[in-house]
Order: sequence, then structure tokens, then C-alpha cells
Amino acid sequence: MALPLEGVRVLDLTNVMAGPYCAMVLGDMGAEVVKVESFDGDSSRRFEPQVNGESYCFAVLNRNKKSISLDLKEPRGKAIVTALAARCDIVLENFRPGVVRKLGLDYETLKQANPGLIFASMSGFGQTGPYGRKGGFDIIAQGMSGIMMMTGYPGGRPAKVGIAMNDIASGVTALYGILGAYIGRLRHGAGQYLETSLLEAGLAWSIWEFGAYFGGGELPTATGTRHRRSAPYQAYRSKDGYVTVGASGEKLWRAFALQVCNKPEWMQDPRFETPNIRVRNADALEAEIEKVLVQHPTAYWVEQLDAAGVPGGPVYTYDQTLADPHVLARQMVVDIDHPKIGRMKTLGLPIKSTGDLTRIRKPAPWLGQHSEEILREIGYAEGDVRKLFEDRVVYDSARAGAAKPA
Repeated sequence: MALPLEGVRVLDLTNVMAGPYCAMVLGDMGAEVVKVESFDGDSSRRFEPQVNGESYCFAVLNRNKKSISLDLKEPRGKAIVTALAARCDIVLENFRPGVVRKLGLDYETLKQANPGLIFASMSGFGQTGPYGRKGGFDIIAQGMSGIMMMTGYPGGRPAKVGIAMNDIASGVTALYGILGAYIGRLRHGAGQYLETSLLEAGLAWSIWEFGAYFGGGELPTATGTRHRRSAPYQAYRSKDGYVTVGASGEKLWRAFALQVCNKPEWMQDPRFETPNIRVRNADALEAEIEKVLVQHPTAYWVEQLDAAGVPGGPVYTYDQTLADPHVLARQMVVDIDHPKIGRMKTLGLPIKSTGDLTRIRKPAPWLGQHSEEILREIGYAEGDVRKLFEDRVVYDSARAGAAKPA
């Protein structure tokens, strides 16, 4: 069965995380993704760990893509990208705002030869506004979106979310924008330009905090693992670690107090009488709950929570997560063969479906692995291809006699 984006061509001019993630998912959905890289390659190719000269992190993020490596500052290199864009449905870029225009690879230029083109830009702060020319990384966006001030524990220093949250948010936001634009083109026939930023994409995820601020003037601050609107809803200390409990609402609170903790007196305690009162008395509630939970290990409490129908689970280290039988049963750790790394593990597909929606079809490419193949596909003759390699306009890290420029 054909994947939904089979036959769709994507030109990926992005680097590091946000754009490559977006392009990877388009590839998972069946699109033919051509990744354009400099002779040094995507910056993440230099990330450790390296296995047989290839970055494992890059390999996990760039599956289902082909790689062409070329010199974009050389007119013949730019001509190759222009020719690729003319036959593509989607172009993604995450250069600093203004760079693609200087290169002559901006939407207004490329759409002249390809009116149906969908062109997506990702940047730190967007293409307009006071910070439109400012560069940005994930940590900058986490700080400026307010996320760092509401992460961590009360009274502590601002804390970064443990993953590149704004990067991934930007990639996901661009993804649904691209898919929406593509559906629009199928219905109405026109391509379009769209853009998002690390700042806006992360800010768009702060739904409850936005409502509380404009609805009641509440400034969100760090609450550790607690929820601002519900209690008990956090990670509690057990005998050997921590266990998460989500006993929001009266039915779950009653089950937790009576069936899990065997504490009927909590039902009469005025400090815990209603959901809102429990939130206001979260410190006292935590102390009472932990007096009980520290008596047994996490695994014991997870069993008790499951038996009572109260949502709960262990707080894992990452290696424990990847070894969890449920994670493995859901095929979130998948083995594939990489041409240089060899047998390797990659993250599985988070969407399960009745039809053929996503698939891991091929591993990430080495730098310039498909340079010659792509040039031949767009009409370059064998002699022209050889000349481009000899003149160091195009590169393939595995091609005999093709040395990187100094």
C-alpha cells in the first residue's frame, strides 16, 4: 500500500534539529527528501558519539533522506539547487532570515519557475518583527518564551526542559503548516509560503499558562513536578525512587486515598476537602502522601495504582525507558542497517495506524551519498557530473579521489 506522501518531492535545506525533524517525518510519510548539505555537512554530523566516522545522533534524525553535498556559494552549486527546487513540491529552510534571499533561493525567486511550490522557513524569531534578524537556538527560545522560568523547582535557578523542546515544537509546527498548505494546493491549486519560529512554536504550547495569565493575572512559576490546577498530580518519593500519581478529580482522589494508601482519614481532612483546596495545600498533601509511599518501592505502588484504576507510573532513567517491555512492544526501538555504522537502533514510529501511514524505508545517508545519483536524475551528463566533482562544486565523502576543499 502506498504511503500518503509517495511521489511528493521535498528539498531539505535545513540544519541541526527543527528543520531536519520536520523533513524526517515527511520522509516517514513517504516523501522523497533530498537533503542539501555543505561540504562540511549538517552541523549535527559532528555530534558525538561517532561510529565508523558517522554521528549516531545525525543518523537517528535523518532517516528516509538522500544527501547531496555542494558549494552553494558557487554559481553552479546554486544552479543545482534551483533545478531541484523547480521539480519539488516542498522546500524547507532554516537559515538566518535574509540568507536565502541573498543566495537567490527565496520563495519569490523559486516560485517563478514553480508556482505550486510550498516553501517553509524556520528561524529563531520569525522573518519579521524587532527580532526578525536575530539568530536563535533552542535554549534562547526556551528562555524568552517563559518556559525556563516555569521549569524546575520553586526558588531554584531557571531550568531548561530536558529535551530540545522549542526545536521540536518548531519542527512539528512547520510540519502541520506544510501538510495544511499541501492539502490546500490539492484543493485549490496554489502553493504558498509559510514560516514559524522557535519562540512562537514553543509559546503556542503554553495553553493553560496563557489562559491563567489573561484570565486571572496569574504568573506561572516553577512547580517542580506538580500541576498548577490539580492535586495530587506529581512525582512522589517512594522507598527506592519516585512514582508519579495523577489522582485528579473526586473519583480518582477517593480511590487513591482509600484503595492505594488506605487512609480514610484523608477524606475527612479539611485541607484536602476539594480539588482546589488540595492544590492550595499541595505541600501538606505531599508530606502526608510521602509518609505512606516511602514504605514500599516504586514497583509496589505502580501495582497498587493500576489495581485501583488510578493513573501512575515509575520515574525512569532514560535507559530504563528504552528497556521497558511496553516501549519495546510498541516498537519504539527499531533496528536498521546503516551503510557505514552497520546495524544500529533508531527511534520507532510514534503513530500506529490501520493503513500505511509512515514507514522507516532507509537509513540516514552519509555526506553526499546521493550527489551523483541526484545530478543524473535532473539531467546532468556523466561528463558534467565528473567536472562538478573535479571542480569541487559537488562532494561525496565516499567517492574515490574526491577530497574536501581545504
